[in-house]
Amino acid sequence: MSRAPKTKRAPRPSRAQLLKASQIGAQLEALYPETPIPLDHSDHYSLLVAVMLSAQTTDKKVNEVTPALFALADRPELMAQLEAEELLSVIKPLGLAPTKAKNLKRLSEQLVERHGAQVPESFEELEALAGVGHKTASVVMSQGFGHPAFPVDTHIHRLAARWGLSSGKSVEQTERDLKALFPAEQWNKLHLQIIFFGREHCPARSHDPERCPICSWAGSSTEKTRGR
Repeated sequence: MSRAPKTKRAPRPSRAQLLKASQIGAQLEALYPETPIPLDHSDHYSLLVAVMLSAQTTDKKVNEVTPALFALADRPELMAQLEAEELLSVIKPLGLAPTKAKNLKRLSEQLVERHGAQVPESFEELEALAGVGHKTASVVMSQGFGHPAFPVDTHIHRLAARWGLSSGKSVEQTERDLKALFPAEQWNKLHLQIIFFGREHCPARSHDPERCPICSWAGSSTEKTRGR
């Protein structure tokens, strides 16, 4: 098993930033002591596929599509035998479905060709698969294999900026900043807690920072004024 790819380290957080992060973490833990994985899956392969399919699509929509998909083929060697057009007919309701269908077939072929039809327990090998970027690999490594990782999706990227935990310039920067603020043993659970909080309390639009349980005290004055 290889470790996460080395990335440029974030500047050392200030004591105030660490205190804010600790308070946010405690509040999220109180709100979401249990963090079930939102994407339905039964093994590493079905998790990998579900996460790959979730790009530009809600988890709910993915969960509506994957039962029929896995009834058709639930193992890499079976999925690899299907044509992309057949896969597309099943996953058509998802965003970017034509590209995902091609990637799903090629990903399954690569797992058979390179890894004995097993999902690799490595960032480098996962990110070398068709349609698998760093965020997808991070989810599989953290939620599938239990290795510390901090997958950053749009919810986490938005909230980290609102709470003043990151500059929000890029998801890569947000990941570095959050890893510097929170201990590694919290990453896997915390990334789900932030996602749950974003969906329930901190949406992208029509958000009232003054009413938000965290933005109301942790958000910057600029964020509160904008109502972002």
